Amino acid sequence: MGSELMFFFETVISGVMAGVMYALVALGFVLIFKASGIFNFAQGVMCLFAALALYDFMAPGGWIDRLFGITLPVWLAIVATIGVMIVVAWLIERLVLQHLVQQDPIILFMATLGLAYVLEGLGDILFGSDVKPLDLGIPQGASDWALDTLGLYVEKLEVVAAITGAVLVTVLAIFFQRTRIGRALRAVADDHQAALSVGISLRTIWVIVWSVSGIVALVAGIMWGSKSGVQFSLSLIALKALPVLILGGFTSVPGAIVGGLIIGVGEKLAEVYFGPYVGGAIENWFAYMLALAFLLFRPQGLFGERIIERV
Repeated sequence: MGSELMFFFETVISGVMAGVMYALVALGFVLIFKASGIFNFAQGVMCLFAALALYDFMAPGGWIDRLFGITLPVWLAIVATIGVMIVVAWLIERLVLQHLVQQDPIILFMATLGLAYVLEGLGDILFGSDVKPLDLGIPQGASDWALDTLGLYVEKLEVVAAITGAVLVTVLAIFFQRTRIGRALRAVADDHQAALSVGISLRTIWVIVWSVSGIVALVAGIMWGSKSGVQFSLSLIALKALPVLILGGFTSVPGAIVGGLIIGVGEKLAEVYFGPYVGGAIENWFAYMLALAFLLFRPQGLFGERIIERV
């Protein structure tokens, strides 16, 4: 295999893996929007907050260590962090969402914008703002199998992220399509009052969907934190997830993965093959230009539902 073709394949694989990382964040947006019609701007900060809490449970000098003189093993720290995200979901419902039933979407969006700043500030107060290395035992470095067999450089962490993303999409698709709770979530998204009239508890549904979204945020936080450390810039990955949602569709779980792959591969190829002709840095804005094109010609995305309203 020629060196140029080998380099092309390595670029595509790198883009696929980056796209999976973007998609893990986008999944949280899809869950909440699909079940409640709310665009949750705080999803990126939820990834950060979950990663901060996970690190703190395991780190010497963390809250658990200071209060009880112990640090938790990885598996127990993950369970404890899931519990934290469920509590956060319950608090969000109690303090914010239950007061905004049937409000305009822009009001709900602004509420999540404020929630993002609250969670970010709370994370800073509780856990500090320094960069924290997150070591959960996930394999790092180049995959020996890919290097020896195919001659390609593939990161082990990104392979783990790809497998995790595939499992998450499968589980969430089954959850939404095959379970009573999943159907109830979609009913709430369609019409709050109609869902209430048939006995669906809006408060319970919102706690469930925000809890699941918090768990997805934890998975994304683990992958991004393992790759580059837990730092507050992690909250900004929500901005890169937005083009992923526009491409895949705000209501499609598989669409989040497909959109992430298109963005990841597209920006890597654009940077490598077109960057030198325009001074580089295409990777920073390629996703948004592609999203703009989709908004002009297919605003519902590849897998989103076309909304037709009579006026």
